[in-house]
Amino acid sequence: MSARHEPHAHADPGVTGADEHAARLLKALAHPARVAIVRRLAEQPHCVHELVGELGLDQPLVSQHLRVLRAASLLESERQGREIVYSLRDEHVASIVLDAVEHVAEP
Repeated sequence: MSARHEPHAHADPGVTGADEHAARLLKALAHPARVAIVRRLAEQPHCVHELVGELGLDQPLVSQHLRVLRAASLLESERQGREIVYSLRDEHVASIVLDAVEHVAEP
């Protein structure tokens, strides 16, 4: 008989669902390009080609990072003609990112 591995079978009993959600949020933000995307979206909504131009990254890479952020439910998207405009779903995400960037910039 083989042991079945369940996702949280050995989880610390002191870890809450909120802790797990927060860890998933931080994991989704754990890439410099995604931090830069969130910073841009904190200023205003952007479409992919605007983010490509501002970040200097290839379009497929920007799209991949946007998919990660969307999968984590951090972004909203709205089709405007032929383009999709991305915005932050929640301003708390912007606060987390902007506070982190400000923190590391302190002397």
